[in-house]
Amino acid sequence: MRASFISSEVLTGLRRNITMTVAMILTTAISLGLFGGGLLVVQMADKTKEIFLDRVEVQLFLTEDISASDANCEQDICRNIRSDLENTDSVVSVHYLNRDDAVADATDRVFKDNPELASLVDPQSFPASFKVKLSDPEQFGAIDAAFAQRPGIDSILNQRELVDRLFSVLNGVRNAAFAIAIVQAIAAIFLIANMVQVAALTRRTEVGIMRLVGATRWYTQLPFLLEAVVAALIGSALAIAGLFAVKNLFVDNVLAEIYDANIVARISNSDVLLVSPFIVIVGAGLAAITAYGALRLYVRK
Repeated sequence: MRASFISSEVLTGLRRNITMTVAMILTTAISLGLFGGGLLVVQMADKTKEIFLDRVEVQLFLTEDISASDANCEQDICRNIRSDLENTDSVVSVHYLNRDDAVADATDRVFKDNPELASLVDPQSFPASFKVKLSDPEQFGAIDAAFAQRPGIDSILNQRELVDRLFSVLNGVRNAAFAIAIVQAIAAIFLIANMVQVAALTRRTEVGIMRLVGATRWYTQLPFLLEAVVAALIGSALAIAGLFAVKNLFVDNVLAEIYDANIVARISNSDVLLVSPFIVIVGAGLAAITAYGALRLYVRK
């Protein structure tokens, strides 16, 4: 099999059906770009989850009588709760916040940029609490089961639930990107199939002659399959370039403050490079499978 002949046939086919080739390249690029974007969101979510899980704490709020009368956690009920927490497996640290500490903590976290609102905060509206750091956030159930009904405990807040809500949003963004990518991929499949059919019809005479002189079916159909793969590879390259451009020119600027605050993990150029092989493999594989199927269905000779 002469490689030069195959190469010339592929280039000729791409030029001959230039409008359909361009449409297929652009559709494939958009589809693969969205697919790559979804993979990047997955990576960002996983890294962000690690950041938040490292900060996750369980907060046990104490009843009003303890909050009002035991600022230093010296009475039996508060002291025993603290001792039991410290002796519980998976508990890394226990920090007691009285009402004044709770106000200071809220001011630092919530009202840091709004001192006027901070001045209106009433310490009496904040209960005392224990902030508990766990070695494994999944162990919240053990804390809840052991302390939820204890005298002196008013309620228990699991910050893991707040983290899960945040990630439900990120998962929604990922799912939306994948859904749009699937729609675009279906459009690309139809374009690839049509391109193969049109290319085969425009060259049916020369293919027939080649078969008459002894060329195998695989030899005559390989150029059509390679045309689809080459177009998909060009689309993959455009998709990767588009991801780099969107990341560096748009995403980094929009999320700069959020990145600096370490609220979500940063998407780096290394992350884009990491998903690039998957984009190329999916693009080339989709084109090859679709082209082969179209040839088997529509090109019988």
